[in-house]
Amino acid sequence: MHATTPVPYRVLARRRETADTVTLDLVPAAGPLRPFRPGQYAMLYAFGTGEIPASVSGISGDTLGHTVRAVGKVSEALCRAERGDWIGARGPYGTVWQTPPAGSDVLIVSGGIGLAPLRPLIEEVLDRAKEFGTISVLAGYRNPGEQLFLADLPRWRSRAHVHVTVDHPEPGWPGATGLVTGLLDSAGYRPDRCAAYLCGPEVMMRATARDLLRRGVPADRIRASLERNMRCATAWCGHCQLGPVLVCRDGPVFGWDHAEGLLSTPER
Repeated sequence: MHATTPVPYRVLARRRETADTVTLDLVPAAGPLRPFRPGQYAMLYAFGTGEIPASVSGISGDTLGHTVRAVGKVSEALCRAERGDWIGARGPYGTVWQTPPAGSDVLIVSGGIGLAPLRPLIEEVLDRAKEFGTISVLAGYRNPGEQLFLADLPRWRSRAHVHVTVDHPEPGWPGATGLVTGLLDSAGYRPDRCAAYLCGPEVMMRATARDLLRRGVPADRIRASLERNMRCATAWCGHCQLGPVLVCRDGPVFGWDHAEGLLSTPER
């Protein structure tokens, strides 16, 4: 079988996260794809419609979790999939979230659906929490209805500092209000020993990285996922080119010492 041929996966479970976002747990129909690592992505194929890149949001043996927001024909078709339906998958593709060095304080910052690619890293870090210092997860959303993985939060909060903020609170909202960078003061971390991971809108990642640099976090200890315009996953189509790199092949995870310059490249 050619490496770009999707293999069949079955929908084991479907969880609605928000009004337009679902998480699908997929199990292989025959042989699984090669093991995925946090930060990588698959090309998911909705039969008869097309395929899109989707970061892995859960890894449990051969079971893959993918969190998909309905923003186009293919993603809408994937979001309509029900338990027992078939989806094609190929991968894994892309670079990984490098595991923090032992003894590091871990700071994970997301904006919107950017929490999905970070979720496997959060699970891995929490499973090995004794190896690290303070672990903080900061999540920002436009409104409370956009929150993801609500079922995970109590477990995460038992082993990490988890803070959520929204731009537009609703009556009764108990959390913080404002940009996710406003939570950086609430996270306990030593700048020189911090390993930071960012995923979300580019403006949010730029602002967060700029703030962390100002606080003394070295650029090479900040990592960001740039998921701009990926389409083929094989570096053939060129849609995801950012300066000298093709994000689908060379990314999507980059160190900020590299990513900062790439983000100055205008979108095509």
